[in-house]
Amino acid sequence: MNYQNIEFELRDDVARITLNRPDKLNSFTADMHDEMRSALSDVETRGARVLVLTGNGRGFCAGQDLSQRAVAKGGEPPDLGESLEKNYVPLVKRLRGLPVPVIVGVNGVAAGAGASLALAGDIVIAKQSASFIQSFSRLGLLPDTGGTYALPRLVGRARAMGLALLGDKLDAQKAAQWGLIWQCVPDEQFEARLDELAAHFARAPTKGLAATKYALDQSLDNTLAQQLDLECDLMRELGRSADYAEGVAAFMEKRKPVFTGK
Repeated sequence: MNYQNIEFELRDDVARITLNRPDKLNSFTADMHDEMRSALSDVETRGARVLVLTGNGRGFCAGQDLSQRAVAKGGEPPDLGESLEKNYVPLVKRLRGLPVPVIVGVNGVAAGAGASLALAGDIVIAKQSASFIQSFSRLGLLPDTGGTYALPRLVGRARAMGLALLGDKLDAQKAAQWGLIWQCVPDEQFEARLDELAAHFARAPTKGLAATKYALDQSLDNTLAQQLDLECDLMRELGRSADYAEGVAAFMEKRKPVFTGK
């Protein structure tokens, strides 16, 4: 696909998607969603072992481009639910369901659906100068793109309510302190940290990481008994993997393992 609104590359088992509408703070349009669908299909089919998602310019993502949602006076209001069902819902589901780690690098402001999108990643790091804004309340809306799901689970009800109802800016350092993201990184170290994480996961036991992602997500709704059963099933499968055999062999031989993701 000839990408205009994002950049996509796959190199050394690392897939990288960069939102690329810097003049609009990488806000989403219908065309941008189409390109994301194509890029994620490549991630799924071309053997990537990790995905890095970040943005160009001074923003990570400002959410929806509201110029495509303007309501003319006396005109028919847009069906926001339809837009979510077509674009944002499948985007979050695909990111959460990818059988590889998803690293989100928040390079600047993440607002509205952009803030929720960032939280769909597995490992979220942010520049110290970055910030998160649940700006929906300023438009008479609610946090979508999984925002109402992720916020209370990550920071608790009280902080989730404050962020969602007030729409105040949360700086990256406090976001890390609250547990909203994994790590706040000095701006000058941001790209190096992204590359370091990507290289680590590209050489890690991919099947085991995918199973870990799945199990942790399922634990949010499972009982303890259900989760214990799930762990047994997944461990039974992973015990047959080439990566497990290699991990044990490397441990016994006191050498560094060479995982293939199989």
